Amino acid sequence: MKKLLLLLLLSFSIKLSFAQFFGQIPVPVKYNEAKVVDPVYGITMYEKLNFYTGGDSVRNDKKGYACQGWMDDIYESGQLLHKGFYEDGHLKIYKNFYSNGNEERSFKLTDYKRCNLQLFYPDKKLKSDINYYDGNPQVWTDYYPNGQIEYTEENSKSMEYLIFRKSYSEDGKPQEIFEMIDQKKKLYSKKEYYENGKIKAEGMMKYNPAVTDYQKEGEWKDYDESGKVTPSKWVKGEEVN
Repeated sequence: MKKLLLLLLLSFSIKLSFAQFFGQIPVPVKYNEAKVVDPVYGITMYEKLNFYTGGDSVRNDKKGYACQGWMDDIYESGQLLHKGFYEDGHLKIYKNFYSNGNEERSFKLTDYKRCNLQLFYPDKKLKSDINYYDGNPQVWTDYYPNGQIEYTEENSKSMEYLIFRKSYSEDGKPQEIFEMIDQKKKLYSKKEYYENGKIKAEGMMKYNPAVTDYQKEGEWKDYDESGKVTPSKWVKGEEVN
């Protein structure tokens, strides 16, 4: 009996010391699924806690201190909603989950300037893949539910100008292809398409830093739906004879 009492006291002492040194393990917060999962944008309420993607808020614990370490949130059903690592109230690594257990999004740091955010459809298929550089979305790709690329673009690290921008219909037909062909001159090739995939217009564009915009430059061709061509010539965004 004395040995049993001694073991109980020892166990209690160890638990007390652990709690005093590390703090109490936070109890997961419960959320209503309908209030936290947007049918279009997904689970966005944690983005304000992510400084690497533009968030400007801090998460505090029940005592008012900035959260530190791993934190879990759950649905009212008990299913895991969010698991994130916090430092001074800011998210460093995290994953959100749909109520069916599949990942809704996943965020991770690559280095002190680079990070990656992936969003998923409820059936696990990739929805968006975004690579950030110095807080800006440098490379961004969105996908249709069937896996086809919907939109993709890459920006310069300074975010001053585009490297390319492309969009597609759900069956894979191109809608617009805009891509750099001369980095030094900031010249681009642009092609626009009809819904059936036939070419609608094509020509050159040039980035003008003075107006922070892309302007038509040189020879352009416009096509009607029968394929008939109407040529034109442009200089700094203005048509010339």
